[in-house]
Amino acid sequence: MDADAFRGRYGPWALIAGASEGTGAAFARQLAAKGLNLILVARRSGPLEQLALEIGAAHDVECVIASIDLAAEDATAQLVTAAGQREVGLLILNAGADTNGSTFLDNAIENWVALTQRNVVTLLRAVHHFGGAMRARGRGGMILVGSGACYLGLPGISVYGATKAYDLILGEALWAELKPQGVDVLNLIMGRTDTPAHRELMERLGVPFPDGTASSDDVAALGLEKLPHGPTINWDEPEDQPGMSGLSANARRERILAIAAMSASYAKHD
Repeated sequence: MDADAFRGRYGPWALIAGASEGTGAAFARQLAAKGLNLILVARRSGPLEQLALEIGAAHDVECVIASIDLAAEDATAQLVTAAGQREVGLLILNAGADTNGSTFLDNAIENWVALTQRNVVTLLRAVHHFGGAMRARGRGGMILVGSGACYLGLPGISVYGATKAYDLILGEALWAELKPQGVDVLNLIMGRTDTPAHRELMERLGVPFPDGTASSDDVAALGLEKLPHGPTINWDEPEDQPGMSGLSANARRERILAIAAMSASYAKHD
């Protein structure tokens, strides 16, 4: 899809939550190159300000920044306020890395509740608000940035994996519900990616940073490329071959479509 078509389908504004560094910042730079205006959200305002200055110098787009803790109970209300009357045609929910680095019972429950608030409740409220406006306009897109941890329970990242599993199932259902109404939804399932948050966690745990990690730029580019072709894309996996989920991306899509067709058939008989 060329830049003009992309802007027409997902513009004029993109809101990126978790935009200060890593994959979020990569999304911001690539979307600015396509001519979309940006609402950049993260907890720390300093990196956001630097990114907005960089993008403003390189591209003729507007950048608005908002310092928001996405684990706060009113985080979505703050996102809505930051967007104001701007027409958000693309929502990217990229925040949510697990910085706890511990097993479940070896950490305070408040930390797990905060992680769940950020990855589940804030996400749920955000896709409901912005998705509703997209449906009314008959166009738009949402990218839910996930993790391969969504596919199975893993010790040490139990709550993180559980929240990402929730996001995956929600995103796939929303794709089936909204695709016929002009709104695209994509679960972008990352593998090990070279981000500052990943490096900081490995350093704190005293674990060497793994070889062969994906670059943030490549992951973001894949997400933007595959957005029209949801519901799920797994990093570094052919779409027609099963990988970490046990099902290929194509098989997941076909299964969801089949179930959606069955549900529609039952509804006609009620």
